[in-house]
Amino acid sequence: MNTRGTIRLATRGSDLALRQTASVRDRLDGPRRTVETVEVSTRGDEIRDELIHRLGKTGAFVRALDERVLEGDVDAAVHSMKDMPTESPTELVVAGVPERASAGDVLVTPDGSALSDLPEGAVVGTSSLRRGAQLRRARPDLKIEPLRGNVDTRLEKLLAPGLQREHERRLDAEDEDEGEHPDAFDRSVEDWFDGLSELERQAMERTVETEYDAIVLAEAGLERSGLLGTVPTTRLPEERFVPAPGQGAIAVTARVDDEATETIRGAVDDPVTRVETTVERTILAELGGGCIAPIGVYAVVQGEYVHVIVQVLSLDGTEAVERTADLRITDHADAAASLAAELREEGAADLIDRARAEAEE
Repeated sequence: MNTRGTIRLATRGSDLALRQTASVRDRLDGPRRTVETVEVSTRGDEIRDELIHRLGKTGAFVRALDERVLEGDVDAAVHSMKDMPTESPTELVVAGVPERASAGDVLVTPDGSALSDLPEGAVVGTSSLRRGAQLRRARPDLKIEPLRGNVDTRLEKLLAPGLQREHERRLDAEDEDEGEHPDAFDRSVEDWFDGLSELERQAMERTVETEYDAIVLAEAGLERSGLLGTVPTTRLPEERFVPAPGQGAIAVTARVDDEATETIRGAVDDPVTRVETTVERTILAELGGGCIAPIGVYAVVQGEYVHVIVQVLSLDGTEAVERTADLRITDHADAAASLAAELREEGAADLIDRARAEAEE
């Protein structure tokens, strides 16, 4: 495709996806080049009531965008790297990996409670097999319930019941006092509502089937959506809640032989993030778990080495194969593949096979 000074980027239409694409566009835009975005609907967007691991093969949010790249309709596609399958068409390449945001997860609660503070039997929402297994491992008493939707939708589902109850309490109190401000509240219902954030107002209008005590989200998603400071969060330690491979990173795919590929690489690629995510995705590919098994892999470049934490869990969190290692940066990809092979021999392969069998039931 001859772009004639224009690069066209395919993106999902969610707010988070558009923000991520905008960050890539800003890096590419210049005096002699313009960047256009093309919104594409994906299978993961269209089937909203199904958990990710039940949508079939991996890549529920990726394939439709990459197909547009292969067809030549666009020059590149912007993805959340953790959504990408480890196998892709040979005609495609990850042309750019910008500097990664925070890779970890956060616990979100209406009042800022830590995981240890949640009451026994608390309901925690997540659509991730990995997060569910990690939560069960840390707190076997918790009730893990499915949760899908964009970042703001998930937050609204968490906040809605509490806000709606508070609204009812204030209405009832005003009715009892014949419209005067009761001593229990320092503001009228109208003033209280006016003081809510836009997210909280949207939550007030939402009907939810499940009441959550907490939910778990990627910190990067909250930050990029501009919502990190609007809700109380507690960071979950990466050593116990090992992030998904590529979490917090963005990947820009393009055709191998396209003129835009080198342009994207030069303007977008961050060498450190490229190494870290290569290690994480190599281990995931060698383990073969995809999105059907609870697998966490987190790599950090530390001088001449890449420090990596790997965690493979049973679905119920009762069993785990875990390892930390320091891989030489000079041969990080081969070292990552060797580490994954060792983990398979130590029992990771059995856990993954069991998770696959349970997912197919």
